[in-house]
Amino acid sequence: MFAKAVELDPNYARAYAGMAECEAWLYLTYQVSLSIEGILQLANKALALDNNLAEAHASRGTALTAAHRFAEANEEFERALALDRNSFEAHVLYARSSMLQGELERAARLLECAAEILPENYQPPCTLIQVYRSLGLQEKSREAARKAIPLAERELTLHPEDPRPAHFGVSALIEAGEHERAREWISRALAIDPDDINTLYNCACGYAKLGESEAALDLLEQVVQRGAAGYRSWMVHDSDMDPLRSHPRFQQLLERFG
Repeated sequence: MFAKAVELDPNYARAYAGMAECEAWLYLTYQVSLSIEGILQLANKALALDNNLAEAHASRGTALTAAHRFAEANEEFERALALDRNSFEAHVLYARSSMLQGELERAARLLECAAEILPENYQPPCTLIQVYRSLGLQEKSREAARKAIPLAERELTLHPEDPRPAHFGVSALIEAGEHERAREWISRALAIDPDDINTLYNCACGYAKLGESEAALDLLEQVVQRGAAGYRSWMVHDSDMDPLRSHPRFQQLLERFG
């Protein structure tokens, strides 16, 4: 749709920024074979058309994150926020980049701001559960879970074909002690899209926290088999993986990522 927008208006900066963000997301999350330089060219085209477009700087930051050029990425995200303090996308994308860098306190601040900007969106509070737990902020983690559950439920009702609110919401249910519902949501997410790498990884996190190590490792095995090397950083920094770290299979999976 962004490409169609460019066909209709070759000088539409937001469309180039949108394409850059989509391609960077596909590269980071699904390891689609895309050129980092090509993604950067799209972001640069958007900036050439409008250097004050926050979305373009955020998209370039995401592309630089995909290239592991984190210092440059952070500069772009900071520029995006300076231009638009109310950009939900810039806050969430910067938070994701910060988590990959292990900068969890910054990620927490960004996600808190994102939750204030769009309080009806389930993703910031769901992600904050993990970040707070990694920072040792257990009460904040539980509070985020309480906020996240009804938001994820609402999204599942509105979009039952989307596995993301189910596998995002699993962590909230576990944090709230609703373990059986968490297992139901894991099953639901896997039934909706059993081949989606993001679904496989997040459901593995759920099983790990439920103490079902072999089920978690079986899903992570599928992630590795799909060549999703970008998930190695998540496995290294993700507190959800803590119950698996001493397991020989977990160490073998990390080694296979290289």
